[in-house]
Amino acid sequence: MDKVVATAAEAVADVPEGASLAVGGFGLSGVPNVLIEALYERGVGGLSVVSNNCGAMESGLAVLLAAGRIARVTGSYIGANKEFARQYLAGELEVELIPQGTLAERLRAGGAGIPAFYTPAGVGTQVADGGLPLRHDGSGGVALASPPKEVREFDGVEYVLERGIRTDFGLVRAARGDRHGNLVFNKSARNFNPLAAMAGRITIAEVEELVDPGGIEPDAVHLPGIFVQRVVALTPGQAADKRIEQRTVSS
Repeated sequence: MDKVVATAAEAVADVPEGASLAVGGFGLSGVPNVLIEALYERGVGGLSVVSNNCGAMESGLAVLLAAGRIARVTGSYIGANKEFARQYLAGELEVELIPQGTLAERLRAGGAGIPAFYTPAGVGTQVADGGLPLRHDGSGGVALASPPKEVREFDGVEYVLERGIRTDFGLVRAARGDRHGNLVFNKSARNFNPLAAMAGRITIAEVEELVDPGGIEPDAVHLPGIFVQRVVALTPGQAADKRIEQRTVSS
C-alpha cells in the first residue's frame, strides 16, 4: 500500500478542532516541524498535545503554543520555553506533568493495546497522591489539581497505576521512510518518535529521504509501517533545516 501524500497540508487536512496529538521530538531533535507548520496554517485550535516538551526556540510545538492553539499538554519538561511557563502559570493552559520514563511507557502501552500498567515512579509523591496543579487560576492559586491514582503493593513494593495513552493523530519525523511507512530514525532523533507513532490512531510521518519498498533492510527498520498511515516526503531544503539549540566550540 502506497501511503505517500503529496503535501503536508493534505496530510493534516482532516485534523479537526480539539484533536489530540502525540508528537515526536526532544528539544530540537526529531521534531516534525513541517507537519506542525501545516497545522498552524490550517488554523485549528483547542488541541491536546502529548509530547516530551512543547517546542523550543520558537519552533516546533512552540509555534502552535504561541498562537493559542493548544489547550492541554501532557509532557515531562517545560524547560526554557518561557511562553509555555507563562501560559501555564496564567491559567491559560492545562498541563499534566509526568515522569519522562512514565510518559514514554504510557505512549508505548497505548500503541501496544495495553490499557494500564504499574510503575514505582512517582510513588510517595503528588504524581500518585494527587494535588499536582493541572491548571492555575492566574492569581497564584490552583484551579484544577490532579486526582489521586491507584497504588498497589507487589512483593512488598508499592506501584502506581498509570494509563496507556492513545491519541487521534501522531506526528513524527524520520530520516528515511519507504512508501509502506517503514521508518528509520537518525541517532538521538529516534527519541519519542516511535512511541508517538504507536500511540496515534492515524500517524503521519515526514521523512527526510523517501525510498521505494525494499530500499530499507528489514533489520534496519526502527518502526514498522503498520503504525504509519501517511508519509510526507520533505524537500531537500526542509530536510536540511535543522536548528542548533546550544552551540559549543572548542579552541
